Amino acid sequence: MPGQRVVTIGLLPEAVDFSKFPGLDAEKLMAGIAAQTAELRAEGFDTHVCLTDAGATAEAVVTQMLQDLTPDVIVFGAGVRTSPEHLLLFERLLNLAHRLAPQAALCFNTTPTDSLAAVRRWAA
Repeated sequence: MPGQRVVTIGLLPEAVDFSKFPGLDAEKLMAGIAAQTAELRAEGFDTHVCLTDAGATAEAVVTQMLQDLTPDVIVFGAGVRTSPEHLLLFERLLNLAHRLAPQAALCFNTTPTDSLAAVRRWAA
């Protein structure tokens, strides 16, 4: 529903192993995120991007974003949840979202270009 606050959580390009995502590189990732953010905003969603490293500051960065914004929907990017080496990070961030934003619907994209579809599935 337009007007809802959306937070998308993903990895900074330097934290992504692009060999696991054929055809994707840092430039394409950032362009996809920018395009999807613009598309969500054009649909009326108050959208904020939260990119983090894969460890040292991830929880602090996500905590700050969730405390500052009180999101209605949280999108977890494919990079943070599909790579086996990020499983523990994904679990920590998912539980953090559950604890800090229990009102938020949680959804998942498959690429940087399908976040709008994910949000539409769960926006109330």
